[in-house]
Amino acid sequence: MKASDIGKLGVWGFLDACNYKQCIELAQTVEQLGYSTLWVPEAFGRDPFVTITLLAGETEKLYLATGIANVYARDPMAMASARNAIDELSGGRLILGLGVSHRELVSAIRSHDYGKPVSTMRAYLDALNAAMYTAPPPAKQGMIVLAALREKMLGLAGSASDGAHPYFVTPEHTARARDIIGPNKFLAPEQKVLLVKDPGEARSIARKFMEMYLSLDNYRNNLLTLGFSTDDFEHGGSDRLVDAIVAWGDEATILKRLEAHWQNGADHVCIQALRPDGEPGYDPLALQAFAPKS
Repeated sequence: MKASDIGKLGVWGFLDACNYKQCIELAQTVEQLGYSTLWVPEAFGRDPFVTITLLAGETEKLYLATGIANVYARDPMAMASARNAIDELSGGRLILGLGVSHRELVSAIRSHDYGKPVSTMRAYLDALNAAMYTAPPPAKQGMIVLAALREKMLGLAGSASDGAHPYFVTPEHTARARDIIGPNKFLAPEQKVLLVKDPGEARSIARKFMEMYLSLDNYRNNLLTLGFSTDDFEHGGSDRLVDAIVAWGDEATILKRLEAHWQNGADHVCIQALRPDGEPGYDPLALQAFAPKS
């Protein structure tokens, strides 16, 4: 798999808000609409590899990506085994997104010691590449990309993986990431979209979805490098910050944000279609609105 094989638009889906029947329906809809990839996160719910295994059998060409698989959740050999097995099953349609997650989630919830992010990831990749695997190897192997925000992790993504999957970022960050990882690496930022035109209503819904992320140091520290201040984190996020993270408004306004990512060097943008009622899940109207085949 090469970066050029992946289309310009994918869907980042919070699938733990869906039962498995709904997950299958979403994956098939995403594929039918012409999106190239469905990104499946790992948080506190289902194992993403179980979900992706199911969806691989229910789709034909759709790439299935982890966004991201937490390296503290499984050792490198277990990760290599899952990767190879799914690539064998799916014909090489897995994009393995790896990340070190966050100290608050790894230490407090998983009870692991949270190491230095870049050195931890570097050692993990070395062990992953060296992992023993005695089953038949897949005929095609998907890419490995890193959840990367700041300079050193982006540098590692460029030197030791196939690219980067930045989350909770802006088009300005996309330009920075492209400069750091180099011209030939796969760059796939996530972008939240919300089809709500009223500013007060849109920002209120956006703040609900941003709340958890603004509590995590990795995201806050990255935002500080993008010109935001600690004042922007207060009261659920300043209007300036909310508008930078969540693309809200009509279709034309949101499309300009997606285009800004592409103009700044993104190969692929993963849209997270927030529901206008503020509930977890996805907005099917937004998926229709921005579908490559629409």
